[in-house]
Amino acid sequence: MQLHLCTWQEVERYLETSSGIIFPIGSTEQHGPTGLIGTDAICAEVVAKGVGESTGAIVGPTINVGMALHHAAFPGSMSLRPSTLIQVIQDYLVGLSRSGFRRFFFINGHGGNVATLKAAFSETYARLADLQIPGADQVHCKVNNWYMNRDVYQLAKELYGDREGSHATPSEVAVTQFVYPEAIKDAPLSAEVASGFPIYGAADFRRHYPDGRMGSDPSLATPEHGQQLYEKAVDAIATDYQKFLAAD
Repeated sequence: MQLHLCTWQEVERYLETSSGIIFPIGSTEQHGPTGLIGTDAICAEVVAKGVGESTGAIVGPTINVGMALHHAAFPGSMSLRPSTLIQVIQDYLVGLSRSGFRRFFFINGHGGNVATLKAAFSETYARLADLQIPGADQVHCKVNNWYMNRDVYQLAKELYGDREGSHATPSEVAVTQFVYPEAIKDAPLSAEVASGFPIYGAADFRRHYPDGRMGSDPSLATPEHGQQLYEKAVDAIATDYQKFLAAD
């Protein structure tokens, strides 16, 4: 069930049996010469839809723009400031908590979102307590990074080894190729690719990673790999979501 395709009556009936909702969250940022700018959001969204179908959960609207300030030196990249993203998450969760949702499960496709999401959860718990919303003490939030689930990570390592890298990876590019085969890109990639530099500001990032990749070789990606990675992610995360709902 996708929230934006439901009526309020359907949501009301859903809340009679479940208080959980899944939010895909990604980013709109460069992903090297062959990666789509929407890669992180695309991956999170398709996996979230699969988990929703598997578990019967409502899936909220995808949060397409995340915290990606370090990619801002590449054309087309967009970012929210951490403080802005925290406020967005908090406003989403406060409103839905008033409706009766209590378990908020974020399927994340961008590493840069993790710290901000965890801060947003803490801010939300405090805000709900201040507002004295009934049942606020029952609100729990969790983030699951789809690419870090054990079975997904192991498959990526089997397929790509050290050429997986850490940004514009063949695994995430493969998932976008599975979802959007008509948008597969072909561009020359240098054999040498930078890796190991810490992340600071946007200009520094582009200086150290001039084509946007971080140790990765996305030329290894295929739509078939993407389907395998997608299926591993859905299976693993569906189990994690159900455990999250069942926990006290």
